[in-house]
Formats: sequence, structure tokens, C-alpha cells
Amino acid sequence: MNLFDDLIDPTKNWLPYDGTVCYYGKILSQLEANFYYSSLLASIDWQNDEAIIFGKKIITKRKVAWYGEKPFAYTYSNTTKYALPWTAELIELKAMVEKETGETYNSCLLNLYHDGSEGMAWHSDGEKDLKKNGAIASISFGAERKFAFKHKHTQHKVELLLEHGSLLVMKDTTQSFWLHRLPPTKRITSARINLTFRTIDSAQ
Repeated sequence: MNLFDDLIDPTKNWLPYDGTVCYYGKILSQLEANFYYSSLLASIDWQNDEAIIFGKKIITKRKVAWYGEKPFAYTYSNTTKYALPWTAELIELKAMVEKETGETYNSCLLNLYHDGSEGMAWHSDGEKDLKKNGAIASISFGAERKFAFKHKHTQHKVELLLEHGSLLVMKDTTQSFWLHRLPPTKRITSARINLTFRTIDSAQ
């Protein structure tokens, strides 16, 4: 933990309007964060992500994985994934996040960015499978990366730096009114793992 972690207010809303984003800072010690980073890198069934854009299949360098309490179907970018059963580490992290946020989650989408050249374009997590206005809890491990929000109508932007072992929560109408992205950067040469705990609305 650094000296400024105690100054982070998890109740602060980083969005000026039309949604709620709370940043909890580091919820894990350096040792714990290092442990989960190494464990997730080795134990998760990482696969290159696929998207169908204008009828053409695109395979990303970024790798993803989809886990949950049931084999939930999750469709985005015109492709469907079926959730794998929780691993021990994911169950531990889910319990930790639920305790911090007071929310419950039944699934987790994981992203592995090998270095700063890999990012995520502007998008919102508004897929029909997800609970409407539900909380999405994002834990970051590895390289510290900038995370950006942009209002869909006003173009107002908000940026945060997501630290190793930190937690960010998006909830309420955030997905309806705001886009978010992970900008690529040449400065980052190490990997980042991101877990987004979420709630699928209908049991499959």
C-alpha cells in the first residue's frame, strides 16, 4: 500500500452526471496482488478474443476468458461465449469484491493485455444478457493503465489510473450514458490482467 491509499474515497462518484463510477484504490496488498496476478496468468483458460465486424471475423491479440456460477451464454461483438466454472482464485476474489461493494455477482469476464499496444476501443457494457443498470466491478493486476470514460452525448471525458490490485465499480446508468476504453500506450511493456465481475440477468 502507498501513503495515499488512505486518502482515496470509495464513495466519491467520478462521473459528473448520468451514472456512478467509484474507485476504491488498492484493495489488496502488493504481496496478495502479485500472488493473484501470477495465479491467474497460469490457471485461467485464456483465449484470443473474436469479433464479427462488418461480417468479417477479427481475432484480437488481447486474450479473454468467461467464467460464472452457471454456463451462462454471453454475446458481444456478434460472438457468444459460454461460462466456465469458477476457479478457486476467482471465488476468493468474487467474495472480496462482494464484501467491498455490497453487491453480488454471478459471472466474470477476464482480459489479458500483453503490453501497452493492446487496449480496448470505446464501448459500453450494455448487452441484453447483463442486469440492467447492474454493478460491474473491475479488478486490475499487473501494469498500471489509464482508463477513460466519455459521455455519449456531451463528449465529456473522465480519466483514471488503475493500479495493481485496485478496484473500480461502474453502476446505475453508467452503461446507458457513458462509453469507456483502455487507451493503447507505447510506454507500457508489461502485461495487465483485468477482471470484470458482473451479473447475467437470466439463468441459462
